[in-house]
Amino acid sequence: MQHHTWQKSSFCGNSSNCVHVSVTSDGRVHLRESDAPGVVLTTGPAQLRALLNALRHGTSGGQR
Repeated sequence: MQHHTWQKSSFCGNSSNCVHVSVTSDGRVHLRESDAPGVVLTTGPAQLRALLNALRHGTSGGQR
């Protein structure tokens, strides 16, 4: 089992509904929500970057 050092998103402020991010020594990125800390989404940096860019630009890369 890998150890995670979770960082809270700066966008959540004092809210209890936050996204937490952890990057492990193997380079994988782990995401979880504060209201469901047992559920962890694991991805790579390139995939996360593509998702964030798609969200910022309103595109999914797929067909609509």
